[in-house]
Amino acid sequence: MLNEPTMEKLRAMRLGTLADMWLEQQKDADVQSLGFDERMALLVDAEWLDRENKKLTRNLKQAKLRLSQATVEDLDYSGRRKLEKSVIRQLATCQWIDAHQNVVVTGATGVGKTYVACALAQQALRRGYKALYRRVPRLFDELALAHADGTYPRLLAKLAKIDVLVLDDWGLVPLGQSERRDLLEIIEDRYGARSTILTSQLPIEAWHDHVGEATIADAICDRLLHNAHRIALEGESRRKATKTRS
Repeated sequence: MLNEPTMEKLRAMRLGTLADMWLEQQKDADVQSLGFDERMALLVDAEWLDRENKKLTRNLKQAKLRLSQATVEDLDYSGRRKLEKSVIRQLATCQWIDAHQNVVVTGATGVGKTYVACALAQQALRRGYKALYRRVPRLFDELALAHADGTYPRLLAKLAKIDVLVLDDWGLVPLGQSERRDLLEIIEDRYGARSTILTSQLPIEAWHDHVGEATIADAICDRLLHNAHRIALEGESRRKATKTRS
């Protein structure tokens, strides 16, 4: 049996799960009958899995997803939604993140845009990427405050580093000059380097007019859309359906 100093060294090296699992192995006759290499592999697997789970928990907390329990496995593909399994299956591979592509989810209020966005973001987290969720109106407030207190460059740098940035509820409120330029800065920093998931009630063809200034609108729409996977959800409000069932 491992002596106490060895156990203390394992815990000092932050290998607590490995130490605990080694103690568990001593109680299992079937495991003790295995060879050294097999038992060592089990110990390493346990330590690895524990670290990956802790990393996922930490990244989920930092992502601040609005719907933290949303998963691609639980998506509803009922006919009226026009949500295609083949599209989600492809996005679930996360190859679009490696290619620095975007995902745009549009549809009327209540059809599940946020759920789809959060499910894709959580899938990215499970694959080891980092994600961050922001409602666009709140993000503009955050940017305005950053302008005022001098932390604007730091905030832009933070947003630029995130593998998957979820911008929810784009197009709810009119844009002023500051909001236009802030959005362009964010999209420009991420263009060709990171991936963005954007949800909107506005149909894509209305985005240019919503931005309001032709030159900036061209730049924003081009960078967001030219390499984007587009998901246009249809059907009745899912919130309304939930109320009806209750």
